[in-house]
Amino acid sequence: MKRILVALVALLVLASTAWAQSLAELAKKEEERRKALKQPAKVLTNEDLKKFGRVTPLEPPKTDAAAARDPAAADAAAGDAAKVDATRPDAAKTDADKPKDQEPVKDEAWWRNRITEARAALERNRLLADALQSRINQLWADFTARDDPQQRKLLGEERVRAIDELERLKKAMEAQKKGITDIETEARQAGVPPGWLR
Repeated sequence: MKRILVALVALLVLASTAWAQSLAELAKKEEERRKALKQPAKVLTNEDLKKFGRVTPLEPPKTDAAAARDPAAADAAAGDAAKVDATRPDAAKTDADKPKDQEPVKDEAWWRNRITEARAALERNRLLADALQSRINQLWADFTARDDPQQRKLLGEERVRAIDELERLKKAMEAQKKGITDIETEARQAGVPPGWLR
């Protein structure tokens, strides 16, 4: 046992020295490669972006809820947005010219509609699951009450299909519950008042 342990330690020591040598070689190669470069890579700045009509904001835009709490900041942000839009070539386009795939305005009605639809879909599936469970119970009662093997076979197959459908519905309900939780989390992060989701 001691011999195996000594051999294992010796193997680890040799492997670690080999690893250190390979790292040293890689470092030397990288240093040589950098010295061989004639000029450094181009660093992009905000000025470079302005040349192409793209300006990156230094601060993230405020949400509607944050703007409602701070009207002065909302006015300043609107002024900044107008300045940025004036530098863009497509600033003269009207709302009718904009593509229809842009995000909708996320106001109170939008949030209420979104959470209401998600909850309604979950409730529909819950009612279907209850009806399926009743059907499964009825099929089991019919199955146990029959003596004819052919009828029992048909009832058994129908019951298995109903159980499979119930399992599918339960998985869909779990996904819908997670979806509702995700909507609530997203709303919280966006600063949406809790009353909008009731």
